[in-house]
Amino acid sequence: MKALRVKIEGWTASFRYPGFISGFQPTLPVPPLSTIYGLISAAKGELIGPEDVSVGYVFDCEAKAVDLETIYELGKNLSAKSNVVKREFLYNPKLYLYLDKLEFEKYFSKPTYPLVLGRSGDLVTVSEIKTVELNKADGKRLGKTILPFGVDEAYGILQALPTHFTDTIPRKAIGVKPYLLMDEFFTYSKECNYDEEMDWLIWFHK
Repeated sequence: MKALRVKIEGWTASFRYPGFISGFQPTLPVPPLSTIYGLISAAKGELIGPEDVSVGYVFDCEAKAVDLETIYELGKNLSAKSNVVKREFLYNPKLYLYLDKLEFEKYFSKPTYPLVLGRSGDLVTVSEIKTVELNKADGKRLGKTILPFGVDEAYGILQALPTHFTDTIPRKAIGVKPYLLMDEFFTYSKECNYDEEMDWLIWFHK
């Protein structure tokens, strides 16, 4: 199959655990699907979900560190009190995003809104857009991504995550499922889409 491969790079990224609301804020090791569809929505300028395009991705970074961040706790009568929290972030992130719709190239060539990987300050840029041919292969490396819980031989952090959100106020999570978050590769013995140039398998979420 032909797919669009978009390479996205930045200085920092952070992906919030849904269960951590206050105190120390750890980051997920790889972006959840909702972040990916948020990224595509920002590029196109309108809400995009799994019914519009199927996606796969490989994410990597150089290191993980902790930063201090000022937050404001809202009180009565619109009063606010400042506080400082520790927040994990990922350094020098790289995202290889695969889309099954080649026409999405125009949205990443000239994104409508700024692209981020996590917080509003986690700005990223598109460094390459390429149409690639993905063939079926087995016995290749798969990982540095999220996989549906239950994929044979896969392992990682198990977390319930939404696939995307509504654009209503307040936002509502849609398609919450258990996923495995993998920050390393493993050899997958079954057939999957293979990017020969990058020498890794791509799991498409539909």
